[in-house]
Amino acid sequence: MRAKTSYNTAMNKGGAGAGKNQHRMRRERETIAAMINIYCRAHHGVIGNGLCSHCAAILEYAALRLDRCPFQENKTTCARCAVHCYKTGMREKIRIVMRYAGPRMVHQHPLLALFHFLDGFRKKPRQPRTPAARI
Repeated sequence: MRAKTSYNTAMNKGGAGAGKNQHRMRRERETIAAMINIYCRAHHGVIGNGLCSHCAAILEYAALRLDRCPFQENKTTCARCAVHCYKTGMREKIRIVMRYAGPRMVHQHPLLALFHFLDGFRKKPRQPRTPAARI
Protein backbone atom coordinates (compact mmCIF):
# COMPACT_ATOMS: atom_id res chain seq x y z
CA MET A 1 0.00 0.00 0.00
CA ARG A 2 1.43 3.39 -0.98
CA ALA A 3 1.08 6.69 0.78
CA LYS A 4 0.23 9.54 -1.61
CA THR A 5 2.01 12.07 0.57
CA SER A 6 5.37 13.35 -0.64
CA TYR A 7 8.28 12.64 1.66
CA ASN A 8 8.89 16.38 1.92
CA THR A 9 5.51 16.95 3.58
CA ALA A 10 6.63 15.44 6.87
CA MET A 11 9.90 17.32 6.71
CA ASN A 12 8.34 20.77 6.15
CA LYS A 13 6.61 20.91 9.52
CA GLY A 14 8.05 23.53 11.84
CA GLY A 15 8.45 21.73 15.13
CA ALA A 16 9.69 23.02 18.43
CA GLY A 17 11.73 26.16 18.14
CA ALA A 18 11.07 26.55 14.43
CA GLY A 19 12.23 29.84 13.05
CA LYS A 20 15.56 31.41 13.76
CA ASN A 21 18.73 29.50 12.97
CA GLN A 22 17.23 26.14 12.03
CA HIS A 23 19.63 25.38 9.16
CA ARG A 24 21.15 22.34 10.87
CA MET A 25 17.81 20.77 11.71
CA ARG A 26 16.42 21.46 8.23
CA ARG A 27 19.44 19.70 6.73
CA GLU A 28 18.98 16.80 9.16
CA ARG A 29 15.36 16.46 8.03
CA GLU A 30 16.39 16.51 4.37
CA THR A 31 19.05 13.87 5.02
CA ILE A 32 16.73 11.43 6.77
CA ALA A 33 14.05 11.97 4.11
CA ALA A 34 16.56 11.27 1.33
CA MET A 35 17.77 8.11 3.08
CA ILE A 36 14.25 6.78 3.59
CA ASN A 37 13.40 7.60 -0.03
CA ILE A 38 16.45 5.67 -1.30
CA TYR A 39 15.58 2.68 0.89
CA CYS A 40 11.89 2.69 -0.05
CA ARG A 41 12.56 2.88 -3.80
CA ALA A 42 14.96 -0.06 -3.60
CA HIS A 43 13.02 -2.31 -1.23
CA HIS A 44 9.38 -1.49 -1.86
CA GLY A 45 9.44 -0.55 -5.55
CA VAL A 46 8.07 2.94 -5.03
CA ILE A 47 8.77 5.27 -7.94
CA GLY A 48 9.47 8.99 -7.53
CA ASN A 49 9.17 10.86 -4.25
CA GLY A 50 6.24 8.87 -2.88
CA LEU A 51 6.74 6.47 0.00
CA CYS A 52 4.98 3.27 0.96
CA SER A 53 2.93 3.45 4.15
CA HIS A 54 5.65 1.62 6.14
CA CYS A 55 8.38 4.09 5.13
CA ALA A 56 6.04 7.08 5.50
CA ALA A 57 5.45 6.01 9.11
CA ILE A 58 9.21 5.81 9.73
CA LEU A 59 9.64 9.29 8.24
CA GLU A 60 6.82 10.72 10.38
CA TYR A 61 8.41 9.23 13.48
CA ALA A 62 11.88 10.53 12.57
CA ALA A 63 10.46 14.02 11.95
CA LEU A 64 8.72 13.95 15.33
CA ARG A 65 11.92 12.87 17.09
CA LEU A 66 13.91 15.64 15.36
CA ASP A 67 11.31 18.21 16.38
CA ARG A 68 11.69 17.10 19.99
CA CYS A 69 15.48 16.78 20.00
CA PRO A 70 16.77 18.54 23.12
CA PHE A 71 19.99 19.61 21.37
CA GLN A 72 18.50 21.03 18.14
CA GLU A 73 21.20 23.04 16.29
CA ASN A 74 23.98 21.68 18.54
CA LYS A 75 23.22 18.01 17.91
CA THR A 76 25.68 15.50 16.55
CA THR A 77 24.51 12.57 14.45
CA CYS A 78 21.92 10.40 16.18
CA ALA A 79 24.34 7.45 16.27
CA ARG A 80 26.74 9.45 18.47
CA CYS A 81 24.09 11.15 20.61
CA ALA A 82 24.03 10.77 24.39
CA VAL A 83 20.21 10.62 24.37
CA HIS A 84 18.51 7.78 22.53
CA CYS A 85 15.08 9.18 21.79
CA TYR A 86 13.92 6.48 19.34
CA LYS A 87 11.90 3.54 20.67
CA THR A 88 13.83 0.29 20.41
CA GLY A 89 11.81 -1.07 17.48
CA MET A 90 11.97 2.18 15.52
CA ARG A 91 15.68 2.56 16.28
CA GLU A 92 16.32 -0.81 14.64
CA LYS A 93 14.20 0.12 11.60
CA ILE A 94 16.04 3.40 11.10
CA ARG A 95 19.39 1.63 11.50
CA ILE A 96 18.44 -0.76 8.69
CA VAL A 97 17.45 2.18 6.48
CA MET A 98 20.65 4.08 7.24
CA ARG A 99 22.85 1.04 6.77
CA TYR A 100 21.43 0.56 3.29
CA ALA A 101 21.06 4.19 2.20
CA GLY A 102 24.21 5.66 3.77
CA PRO A 103 26.70 4.44 1.16
CA ARG A 104 24.28 5.30 -1.65
CA MET A 105 23.89 8.87 -0.39
CA VAL A 106 27.39 9.69 -1.68
CA HIS A 107 26.20 9.18 -5.27
CA GLN A 108 22.64 10.45 -5.04
CA HIS A 109 22.98 13.30 -2.52
CA PRO A 110 26.70 14.08 -2.19
CA LEU A 111 26.34 17.37 -0.27
CA LEU A 112 23.93 15.93 2.28
CA ALA A 113 26.25 12.94 2.68
CA LEU A 114 29.26 15.19 3.19
CA PHE A 115 27.53 17.36 5.78
CA HIS A 116 26.21 14.28 7.59
CA PHE A 117 29.74 12.86 7.67
CA LEU A 118 31.12 16.14 9.04
CA ASP A 119 28.33 16.37 11.63
CA GLY A 120 29.60 13.08 13.00
CA PHE A 121 32.74 14.91 14.15
CA ARG A 122 30.80 17.37 16.29
CA LYS A 123 31.36 17.09 20.01
CA LYS A 124 28.76 15.11 21.83
CA PRO A 125 26.54 17.65 23.57
CA ARG A 126 26.03 17.18 27.26
CA GLN A 127 22.77 15.63 28.27
CA PRO A 128 20.37 18.42 29.27
CA ARG A 129 19.58 18.50 32.94
CA THR A 130 15.96 18.34 33.90
CA PRO A 131 14.71 20.51 36.78
CA ALA A 132 14.15 17.35 38.88
CA ALA A 133 17.80 16.32 38.40
CA ARG A 134 19.02 19.52 40.09
CA ILE A 135 17.51 18.61 43.45
